[in-house]
Formats: sequence, C-alpha cells, structure tokens
Amino acid sequence: MATPQLPAVVEPAQLTAALRRGGALDRGAVREVKVLHQRDTAVSHIVRLGLRYVGESDGAPQSLILKTAHATYAKTLANGGRREVAFYTQLAPRMPPGLVPRCFDGHFDEESLTWHLLLEDLTDSHAIATQWPLPPSREQATAIVTALARWHAAWWDHASLGETVGNWMSAEDSAMHMETFAGHYDRFADLLGDRLSEERRILYRRLIDQSARLSERYHSRRHLSIIHGDAHIWNFLLPRAGVTDTARVFDFDLWNINVPAGDLADMMAMQWYPERRQALERPLLNLYHDTLIENGITGYTRGALDRDYRWSVLWHITSPVWQWSINVPPLIWWNNMERVFAAVDDLGCEEFL
Repeated sequence: MATPQLPAVVEPAQLTAALRRGGALDRGAVREVKVLHQRDTAVSHIVRLGLRYVGESDGAPQSLILKTAHATYAKTLANGGRREVAFYTQLAPRMPPGLVPRCFDGHFDEESLTWHLLLEDLTDSHAIATQWPLPPSREQATAIVTALARWHAAWWDHASLGETVGNWMSAEDSAMHMETFAGHYDRFADLLGDRLSEERRILYRRLIDQSARLSERYHSRRHLSIIHGDAHIWNFLLPRAGVTDTARVFDFDLWNINVPAGDLADMMAMQWYPERRQALERPLLNLYHDTLIENGITGYTRGALDRDYRWSVLWHITSPVWQWSINVPPLIWWNNMERVFAAVDDLGCEEFL
C-alpha cells in the first residue's frame, strides 16, 4: 500500500492549534507526530497518529485518527467526504456528548476535492462489535440501538432541519430520484434474469408505481430526524471489556433527513437473517421507543414506530439495486436482497402497496 501524502494539519504547529481550538491542549505544544498504523477502507484512508508534547499536556490526546479520502475514489465519491466533514464540524458540536467521536479539525477543499478529519482515537477503549458479517449479541445490539435512539432524539423534529441542517427533498426531487431508480432497476432485472422471481419483479414495479403515495410519509415532515443512512452494526464502536462508556457512531457520508426507523430497518432487516432478526427485532424496537421517551420525545406511539419500521423495510428493497448500480460486490447486495425480502414477507410490508 502506497503511503499517501499527509495533509499539512498533521504538522506539529497546526496540530497544536487544532487541539487548542478544541480545548484539548492548554499551554503545551505538539513536538512530534508519528504514524502508528494506517489502513484503507472501501472509500477512505485511516491513519493512527502518535503525539508527543513539550510543556504542559495533561489530558491532551496521546494519539489521534486522521481520516482522508481514498485516492482511488477521491473525486467520484467526493460528496461523501463533503457530507462527513459537514457532519463533524457543523452537527456533531450540537449533539449530546458520548454519541460520536470527538472531532478536532475538519476541512473539505472544493477546488481539489480533498478533505480530512482529525478525530478522537478510541482504539484502546472501543472496538467494532463483531467481524463482518457476524450479527451482534443481544447485549451489543442493545448498546447500539440505545445510541441510535439517543442520536435520533437529539434531532427529532428539530427546528433547524431543512433550514440550517440538511435539505428537504421536494416531491419533484422524489419523483426524479425514483425515475433514476427505475432505470437502474430495469438494468438490474435484465441482468438477473430468472434469478429475480416474477413475484419480486411485481413488488418492485408496484413500489415504483406507488412511490409518490408512499413518499407522503416523508413529505409530512413530522417525526423525522437526522438519520445515519448506513446504520449497519460495523459503523458503531462499543466499549471494550472493563470500560464504562457508551457506544459511538461513526462514518457519516450518507446522513440525511428522513424517517428514523429507516436506520433500524437498515440494521436489522437488511443485515440479519430471519432467525436472528426475529429473535431481536421486537425487543430492540421496544428498547428504541423507550429510549426516545426517556430522551423527551412525545406524541410518537409504539404503533407509529411499528408502522414506520415496516414502511422502511419495504423501501429497503431498493437498497440492493442502488448498491449494484455503484458496483458494490454481489457478495453484499445479493445477500442484502435475500434478507430484506424475507423481512418484507415476515412483516407483511406488501400491505403498504
């Protein structure tokens, strides 16, 4: 793996300034920066930096995470970087503590389409729940759903939604979005041939034909929040054994304003096979609703959550098609499709059509 050129923000003087702005460093200064580890994800490059200080540095981080664009996708997926930088620099400071990693610096350059984030390093205290594609334990799932509910509650019907935070999609935008989807779907169905049953083809066509009516739930602009948009369990960090802390959410390149239950459908209906989903789905939905109430959300009944969850599961049959359209491997989208259609059948989601 070729080592990408590190941005200027990792130079000691600039790191010192960033940590001071973030209230993490008082009188001392960064003296030395060392690359401890680096790796590529599907769309980004992650570097763990070790820091040494001169002068008073009590409480200052001994390491940081630098996240930058993956060189291969820097331009094609630039909007994801733009959105993630916006999340950490504009939204995260307005959220309750202990939900997302702390951000010390973030910048997106519109001219070069390069970007970086300088984040709290939770390597020693937190870890991913499981190795993909293993589902979580009940205890792990409980921690993840609690964090998700706290996050959703923080932005639930917030006055700034669509004003200073995110953008509303108009009915015309929704129609254009579905027109694009329909084009992808036709090519997807042609590719699969008899591997896509007639029953599933009918369901896709009905969803496309009735998408304007189904979208009325979103366009009501009630009981909406900022959602993650890719809320599988491997986008959460859980406290290691012996660590008393909360789960953290990360990777925010797909955040948007939407029906919050969409994140739950993404996590459970699209990622878990029926036996595991059926065992955990109802208790986790109960927990999610209880946590919303504990965090001050009123007027949203348990029945409304059930309806939103089933509505979201139905919409998630579109996800494998979108994934296929951007060249996500069949290992991912094929299994997602099988799991989400099983959930559609179990939950009677065709009722919405």
